[in-house]
Amino acid sequence: MTARRRVVLLDYGSGNVHSAAKALERAGADVRVTADRVAALEADGLVVPGVGAFRAVMDQLRAVRGDEIIDRRLAGGRPVLGICVGMQVLFERGVERGDDTEGLGEWPGVVTELPAEVLPHMGWNTVRPDEGSVLFDGIEDERFYFVHSFAAQEWLLDVMPPFPRPKLTWAEHGAPFLAAVENGPLSATQFHPEKSSDAGIRLLANWLGSLD
Repeated sequence: MTARRRVVLLDYGSGNVHSAAKALERAGADVRVTADRVAALEADGLVVPGVGAFRAVMDQLRAVRGDEIIDRRLAGGRPVLGICVGMQVLFERGVERGDDTEGLGEWPGVVTELPAEVLPHMGWNTVRPDEGSVLFDGIEDERFYFVHSFAAQEWLLDVMPPFPRPKLTWAEHGAPFLAAVENGPLSATQFHPEKSSDAGIRLLANWLGSLD
């Protein structure tokens, strides 16, 4: 039997960590919900959830030195998965109703409000994964559950060989936006896998299967 991957779900005060923990367990992970630095650095995978405002999530992350933990893991090629606002804060900045906040800066770009008549974008939506996506292997045509008004609407990172080109997944609500990114050890989804039924569990299982 294959050993269950050890995953830390970063508990810093934002996000429905318990539903995410249950989904990760269903997907095959041995999950620990904690902000402990050593545990977060040593786990096979780190999941960073997030709901609410960009600034509040950044403040809460920094309060537990989550920004340092994420940066340290990525510097060592250790996998990280961001979910919802946990994806948004990976970009350089977030602008919400005039509030311009510095993000983690792992990717260039700004998270801004979607130009849609109805916000938030709430409910099930299709996505368009890049060919060869690991996260969406076998679930390319499934729908996923979104709850958000803001998103990254362009991809600015120019990756040159020998580094592999990131796999980008797009969705649309008022305009195209990034629904998921797979960039080396750093992956993220704008939607909630833990609320996306069997397709979300399969996506988490795909991520777990990619952990070194």
